[in-house]
Amino acid sequence: MNCTNCGTEVNSKYCPDCGQAKSLKGIDGHYIVHEIEHILHFERGILYTIRELSINPGQNIRKYLSENRTRLVKPIIFIIITSLIYTLLTHFFHVDDGYVKFQGTESENQSAIGSTVKWVQDHYGYANIFMGVCIALWLKVFFKKSSYNFYEILIMLCFVMGMGMLIFSVFVKLEGLTHFSIMTAAGVIGIAYCVWAIGQFYENKKASSYLKALAAYILGMITFWVIPILSGTIIDLLNKH
Repeated sequence: MNCTNCGTEVNSKYCPDCGQAKSLKGIDGHYIVHEIEHILHFERGILYTIRELSINPGQNIRKYLSENRTRLVKPIIFIIITSLIYTLLTHFFHVDDGYVKFQGTESENQSAIGSTVKWVQDHYGYANIFMGVCIALWLKVFFKKSSYNFYEILIMLCFVMGMGMLIFSVFVKLEGLTHFSIMTAAGVIGIAYCVWAIGQFYENKKASSYLKALAAYILGMITFWVIPILSGTIIDLLNKH
């Protein structure tokens, strides 16, 4: 028979050209579990990735970029999964959002600006990627002598900001269990981790690397919010006229 994917003649269990199975197995519970394991890359594991990024993020991310890309969970998947964990925990424990908090009047919530902030709160995974783009642009400015290109920096930030979301998630759970307001501390620790990880990624022995990482992170956050707020303001002004 011929392969149903590429049309090549198949004389074994798999197509010699594209690797498609000669006959597909039925979809059952085992198939679903296998797909989830494949997405989360459980051969090494998301827990393995978290451990490596906790101990030595700079070195492990550099190795991912230049040596071995099978040791860690894929970066885009990682930041989306960690952002989802944070969102689910805030809803489960009914903890006020400490990552992006906006409490406006009814008219402000219905404005374009309010809608933009609401979108960020509902889509942390994508919002973090957009935020990473802004931070990456500033890192290119502050570390202009670095050999890393924009896309490599963005991949690094997916790992780093994903860990930041996990730090927030831990504090959400603690606040939900203890009922103590600790999300401000979560923000400080989350930013401190990101700055430490970014500085370590570049030149971990130079204090200036961490200062530049802090400046790029803060300016990137400001840039991320300026764009939608400015756009929302313009839309609101146009709607009034």
